Amino acid sequence: MNQPNRRKVLCDLATVAAWGSVAAVGCVPAVQGPLPDLVWGRRGMSEGRFLKPRAITIDDQDRLYIVDTTGRIQVFDTDGNFIRFWSTPETKNGRPTGLAIQSSKNDSLKAESKSEVKGAGVDDRRLLVADTHYYRMLSYSLDGTLRPEEQIGGKAGHLPGDFAFVTDAACDSEGCFYVGEYNASDRIQKFDPDGNFLTQWGGNGTAPGKFVRPQSLVVRDNVLWVADSCNHRIQRFDLTPETPELIDIWGQPGNLQGQFFYPYDIAFASDGSLLVIEYKNDRVQRFDPDGNWIASWGGSGFEPGRLNQPWGIVVDSRDRVHILDSSNHRIQRIGLPV
Repeated sequence: MNQPNRRKVLCDLATVAAWGSVAAVGCVPAVQGPLPDLVWGRRGMSEGRFLKPRAITIDDQDRLYIVDTTGRIQVFDTDGNFIRFWSTPETKNGRPTGLAIQSSKNDSLKAESKSEVKGAGVDDRRLLVADTHYYRMLSYSLDGTLRPEEQIGGKAGHLPGDFAFVTDAACDSEGCFYVGEYNASDRIQKFDPDGNFLTQWGGNGTAPGKFVRPQSLVVRDNVLWVADSCNHRIQRFDLTPETPELIDIWGQPGNLQGQFFYPYDIAFASDGSLLVIEYKNDRVQRFDPDGNWIASWGGSGFEPGRLNQPWGIVVDSRDRVHILDSSNHRIQRIGLPV
């Protein structure tokens, strides 16, 4: 057997083996990092299938909420079992690109017993939806009931309370909302718990505190973390002052450790480490709370463990990482390496 044919046979045989074995014979590069313990979902319109899922979030019962380019919000358990779905009110102009869970208002209240907390036993948690192309943040009960009275925005513009294309929303422990937007505005607006405008900051640019598509917002310990996607960096803001103040900036453009190429989403593990998903580098990076690089995994491709333009990431109560592998129309679950 000549050498080219022998190599082809070895590659064909390797495709039925583990992907690590494929790498061993030199057919494809090795997958960076751990392989997933579960891969589920495929392209389609039926329950449990997706058309380029765009955002994912998780509630305190480990239920996953996923929106795709059909405008459907599907709910699953962490094993990929379908629970329910609903659709956003309008999709002609475009579909949502951000989801977040607003925790119960009762969580921050202090009382000697649950019976002393007003509304105890009532689930007042909300799913916040960045309804990108309709210039608004939608609010849903977790059962899928739309709460129109809790909507923020709905008008295109650059004045306070108006929006360009909404990217994401987050909520702090006081019930205030932070809503990001891109296009000419590239800013973050803050609203009180009743949806009244409080302040704004940012603006288009590359200087510290400026943004070019602030794609993902996460509040943790009175700090707002922003995936400043098209600036290829993470910015942190102290929420204690009346107008949030920049703490620091992580990263720069590139594909080396600690560099980013379109970071699209961020999530935290139980130890405080930060996970960043990169749309163009097709990988996940993990950092300690001080920004020191810990690990990377992923790589471009279609096999388990590889990613194709991922948009989102969440971590469940067992520290398992769920990756929204968007252009592969699926979810990959990976146990967080220790």
